[in-house]
Amino acid sequence: MNTLAPFFSFANASRVSWASVPVFSVTKLVRLTGELIRGGARLVAWFGVPDHDETTLVAILAMDDDSILGVARSEPVSGSYPSLTPKYPQAHLFEREAWEQHGLVPVGHPWLKPVRHTNGDAPANAPFFRVEGGEVHEVAVGPVHAGVIEPGHFRFQCAGEEVMHLEIALGYQHRGVEDALAGGPHRGTVFQMEAVAGDSTIAHATAHAMVMEALAGVEAPLRAQWLRAVALELERLANHTGDMGALAMDVAFLPTSSACGKIRGDFLNLTALLCGNRFGRGLVRPGGCMHDLEPERLATLVERLKTHMADVEQAMAWFWDAASVRVRFRNVGVVHPPQAVNIGLVGPAARACGLVRDVRFDHPAGWHRFSQAPVAVWPSGDIFARARVRSLEVQRSGRYLFEQLAEPVDGELRTALGAPQPEALAVALVEGWRGEVCHVALTGHDGRFRRYKIKDPSFHNWSGLALALRGTAVSDFPICNKSFNLSYCGFDL
Repeated sequence: MNTLAPFFSFANASRVSWASVPVFSVTKLVRLTGELIRGGARLVAWFGVPDHDETTLVAILAMDDDSILGVARSEPVSGSYPSLTPKYPQAHLFEREAWEQHGLVPVGHPWLKPVRHTNGDAPANAPFFRVEGGEVHEVAVGPVHAGVIEPGHFRFQCAGEEVMHLEIALGYQHRGVEDALAGGPHRGTVFQMEAVAGDSTIAHATAHAMVMEALAGVEAPLRAQWLRAVALELERLANHTGDMGALAMDVAFLPTSSACGKIRGDFLNLTALLCGNRFGRGLVRPGGCMHDLEPERLATLVERLKTHMADVEQAMAWFWDAASVRVRFRNVGVVHPPQAVNIGLVGPAARACGLVRDVRFDHPAGWHRFSQAPVAVWPSGDIFARARVRSLEVQRSGRYLFEQLAEPVDGELRTALGAPQPEALAVALVEGWRGEVCHVALTGHDGRFRRYKIKDPSFHNWSGLALALRGTAVSDFPICNKSFNLSYCGFDL
């Protein structure tokens, strides 16, 4: 049974012909999208495709329980259309983005303002939401921060110390990545993909490679798929370990903070052992992988991994054994499960609200069709839960790697990649360490990119951080922010 009908259903990392994508009036597309979300689907992407002087809206939904995706598009439209957002808040940033990029006004959108449109050297931020009242005051943080982090602006509405509302303004790192991809793939495309979010190089490079392979009608060799899965878990280990250390630092628990800072580097060095680059650049390419893992280096990787996993589990044991740490994180920065569903949270932030939502499990592609790590879930939705999920995922990624490295896959590393299919749409989802990475490519009659859409998990999850702050003390912002640890450049694109 096609639970996404009348949308066209397909599997992750596959392509459909543009002609087979159902076309509806924009009003009907909005209505059908809403009905399917109400029926359990979630919005993966909503974007515009220029069509002469008008725009075609494309909706991509995921039905996680059935492991299928669905796609539909509107007739070319200009002017306005009825907004999805009032009933389905997970659409709010998608609709703001489509308005910013194509001038389509979602009528009824409750907070229509730029996402990353620039005004000179800074984002063109419209006025911020304000709460009125004699005791209410504003606190502005950023875009330049005290630490060595990326730029973003946070505007708090507070009553005393309590946060009533937080609005987050980004766009300071907008590089025009999607515009640069038009007409591609170019010689520089794979390097642009690796730089979408530098700490998620493997996830974005893998999603791009899977899109290109789907368009060409080929599959990467199994050994390459296996190597990508290994590299993806090393990326997860390094970043989760760094986050655990950063959380410890923010509550002045220095043993774990110091240890995890060092161990994060150890995991990055394992990726360097694999491909020569600590962030995995140069490893994943459309058609396969560029570096093999010979038996000698594999044995070295396993021995070092044993040491680093023992170190990180000890550092996390110190963390969880400390009552002062546990108490500081409990019932702070809570996102309730219905909120997580409504705003479409993904990744560890969603799993910390009790949602079993993981692309490796829900929409397995590549090597994850054959082998998966168990999904880690915690129900409480607070900082404690987000730290717990990371901690569990460190353990499970480690076990997964030991299993995989014990039985390496033989075979070729690369396969020849033919020309992309003209007039086709391909979608690839990858579970990066922050959550669902989505790449969508639409080719024109010449097989070149007519539109390339990238969605980093942070696009969904910044709204979760804003909700987590409501009702908390403004002084809780650093640990709340750290518990999400979202990407600025991955959002800004």
